[in-house]
Amino acid sequence: MGVYIHKPRSWPVFHWNQEKLLTLLTGVRHRQGKLAGRMEAAGPSQRQTVLLLNLVLDTTGSAGTDGVIFNPGEVRSSAARRLGLEITGQIHTSPQIERTVEMMLDPALHYDKPLSADRISGWHTAWSATGQEPVRKVSARDWRGHGKRTSPVHYETADTGFVKAEMEKFLQWFNKEMGIDPVVKAAIAHRWFLSIHPFDEGNGRIARAIADMQLSRSDGSAYRCYSMSAQICRERNLYHTIVEGTMKAMPDITVWLEWFLACLDRALAATDEALAGVMRRLRFRERHETASFNERQLLMIERLLDGSANRLATSKWAEMTCCSPDTALRDIQDLVDRGILLKDRSGGRSTAYLLKDLV
Repeated sequence: MGVYIHKPRSWPVFHWNQEKLLTLLTGVRHRQGKLAGRMEAAGPSQRQTVLLLNLVLDTTGSAGTDGVIFNPGEVRSSAARRLGLEITGQIHTSPQIERTVEMMLDPALHYDKPLSADRISGWHTAWSATGQEPVRKVSARDWRGHGKRTSPVHYETADTGFVKAEMEKFLQWFNKEMGIDPVVKAAIAHRWFLSIHPFDEGNGRIARAIADMQLSRSDGSAYRCYSMSAQICRERNLYHTIVEGTMKAMPDITVWLEWFLACLDRALAATDEALAGVMRRLRFRERHETASFNERQLLMIERLLDGSANRLATSKWAEMTCCSPDTALRDIQDLVDRGILLKDRSGGRSTAYLLKDLV
């Protein structure tokens, strides 16, 4: 049976148990600080590359949560062009990908700009199934009722008059400095927007974009290096269960905030390890920008950089690149002569080699 989200007399004054959140929030803020420090120490090109990677994760993750599959290569190519980055493997992108990437860049690059009805309307148009509708100026009747609903209804929504008034309150709250932690504010914004449900379709995607925008505000930087949307996609079944379950418990949103912070902590933990690999690759490429490598060398250097192989013997090199032992030895010796590989001095039955940049 449906639940009217606006029936509680206290609506929309949310409340939660701060003590239950303290440990989670402290851990999240600590991880955020560590990652922010890494990004601060990185060079401009490294920050741009991380922004590109995170944009791909945000876009494919948010779409995937709703069961929409985007080609990561298309998203990467579109984002790189818009950021003015030269990357290898550029491919043709569909109009829908182009519109979606443009929409995802807005909250990322302009996180410090006010959130408005017009911006949200533009995001919604970009996320729509065809994306062919022009971006319209939002009026009261535009918030709901102009699309065809195809998703299941988990709760009953209020009339358009309520939505208009509630969106005005939401936008005023979001754009105002609050006396609550910025990360908690991201979680509340996500939950509140879903509760208002201003569109017939696509509310989850917009809610995740709004939360990502607020997380960038909490970092004070457009170069956010972790993807909450990608983590939500990994946990999408639990996400949908939590969304539906906590709808009936409002205005107490403690359970929702606990899940959001725990999910964000898992996103940060996953990024901590992945970012280390990304930074290793970037530093290697910057140090050897003018160097040339054959395909076998590129493959094995990548294996060493991503950690899938820590040390390589000639026999393993030959096996993994499908070449003869003599060819493998020539490849390796060339990299040793250029100071890129080092012999492993730990001993053993056969000589192994390490990437100098990782020693």
